Amino acid sequence: MAMDAERRQAELIEQFSAQAAALSSGPQLAALVLEATSHPALFAFSELLTLPALSKLTGTQYASSLDLLRLFAYGTLKDYKSNSSALPALLPDQARKLKQLSVLTLAESTKVLPYDQLMQELDVSNVRELEDFLINECMYSGIVRGKLDQLRRCFEVQFAAGRDLTPDQLTNMIETLSDWLGTSDNLLHQIQEKIKWADTTSELNKKHQKEFEDRVEEAKKSVKQADNDLRGHDDFLSESGGIMDFEEDRIRPKRRRQPMA
Repeated sequence: MAMDAERRQAELIEQFSAQAAALSSGPQLAALVLEATSHPALFAFSELLTLPALSKLTGTQYASSLDLLRLFAYGTLKDYKSNSSALPALLPDQARKLKQLSVLTLAESTKVLPYDQLMQELDVSNVRELEDFLINECMYSGIVRGKLDQLRRCFEVQFAAGRDLTPDQLTNMIETLSDWLGTSDNLLHQIQEKIKWADTTSELNKKHQKEFEDRVEEAKKSVKQADNDLRGHDDFLSESGGIMDFEEDRIRPKRRRQPMA
């Protein structure tokens, strides 16, 4: 479902970008900003801010339309109310959209949103109206998921779609990712060094094991040779002893028998 929403966002941005590229006059571009900020399914506007066609509004009598688009990209209903005199009046669809975006902004900092805070930020006068808005305009639209806790008078956010990153937020994110990349590189280097050490240790162990096995084999050969030598020596002694006994018996003087009286 999230992928479908992201795909839809991308399609709408591409659609409005193509329309802007075909327009040249201030009134037409201002009308395009009005259409984009009123669209019920579009919640990302920073890419539209970068379009060369819309930058033509800068310094013209329609520059406030560009400021309004910037507010929809990064601001809230509270921001609009504090600067409403310098911005175009909101249509009902735009007001609803800015309230939805305000809920997303609040959900970025905390997952438990008190009713009192929400009513103040969204310019809502009672709890029934607030809960109806959260259910019908936020949860049903898929930009947030959560639980309404009437007892504790709060909205517990389980999921909230992300908003456009401001230039400062983008810079901070790039710095954070750069630090993470540096830390990852250092960790990878340490892992590689440990793998190298393990490989070297393994080779040494294999070498020592081979030397030990060779020594054992040499010892076995030596023991076997010594055993063979000993057996040969015993056989030689046995054979030599038998000859000596025969020779001694042959040359030993024989006793003469004495004649019987």
